[in-house]
Amino acid sequence: MNSAYLSVFAALSGSLIGALGGIVTTWITLNGQERARRFAETMSRKQNLYGEYIDEASKLLGDGLTHKLGPEDLPKLVRLYALTSKLRLFAPADVTSMADDVMQRIIETYQNQVEDIQTLAREPRDLDILRQFSEACRRDLNL
Repeated sequence: MNSAYLSVFAALSGSLIGALGGIVTTWITLNGQERARRFAETMSRKQNLYGEYIDEASKLLGDGLTHKLGPEDLPKLVRLYALTSKLRLFAPADVTSMADDVMQRIIETYQNQVEDIQTLAREPRDLDILRQFSEACRRDLNL
């Protein structure tokens, strides 16, 4: 083979390898940026959903401390039920388990209306029903 062909082949091979290196580097960079964007979006969605759940559960807990749950009041629980179901789409099992527990305890609060707030304060578990849920959310978000 002629040395001129060898030089041309070497030059073309070098150019091709250099171009492929640039393409691969660009692809890796863009792929990493897209994964980081999707991760940030997922974390933001979770934070918003967890916050909505805490707001709604707090509102219902306050209502449950002062009102008995009658048949006409059942629609009050629908939003919390919907948020719990949304959590099942994105949250890990420990968070959804805690959300189920919070929902159950809110229903119990409605059923067992407290007549004396000091009685409730003697049992911290009954007063701070969102603590374990919030801690599970914190672990999920790695905060």
